[in-house]
Amino acid sequence: MGFDLTLYLVTDSGGMDDETFLAKVEAACRGGVTLLQLREKECGGREFLRLALRVKAVADRYGVPLLIDDRVDVALAADAAGVHVGQEDLPVEAARRLLGPGKIVGATAKTVEQARIAKAQGADYLGVGAVFPTTTKVKTVLTEVGTLAEIVREVQLPVVAIGGLNAANCDVLQGSGFSGIAVVSAIMKAGDPEAAARSLKEKVLSLR
Repeated sequence: MGFDLTLYLVTDSGGMDDETFLAKVEAACRGGVTLLQLREKECGGREFLRLALRVKAVADRYGVPLLIDDRVDVALAADAAGVHVGQEDLPVEAARRLLGPGKIVGATAKTVEQARIAKAQGADYLGVGAVFPTTTKVKTVLTEVGTLAEIVREVQLPVVAIGGLNAANCDVLQGSGFSGIAVVSAIMKAGDPEAAARSLKEKVLSLR
């Protein structure tokens, strides 16, 4: 399946009702998000699937592939475009075996060795970071841009930079060979998610 990593939105529905959350996601899609990952760390499977189906309906209207964070079962049930797995989630090879060759499997990698393993197991792209500290409720281990550039050179998979990135600080990625940036707060917490997405996309395109 083809995909574009230029502007990769990882969702955060914390503190929002469904309608507010979906409106933000739709605004981001209008603004030019190219890939969408639904991340719901606090959700049970039933609730996650319910939200995934609603988000997929929005994403489909804009032709934006929807990935599910970690949960292969939810991805299958929602007929999402694929999954993204972290180092503590299901291994890439297991996700690939369950999803088959026609779906996207992305993997988090913080070192060249992790990146090589992910590629060998069938990952389609890598999320590398955190480039900067983040405000999301995940453990943050910083990854130097030099490591990201080394992964791009050595592993030869598309790499999306993640972690605390916004329009003001992503210049550090220039020359690293990155394919795009993954953001949460820069869009989800923006007063105007559509304008924020548009500005971020223009910035990434200018840096690549």
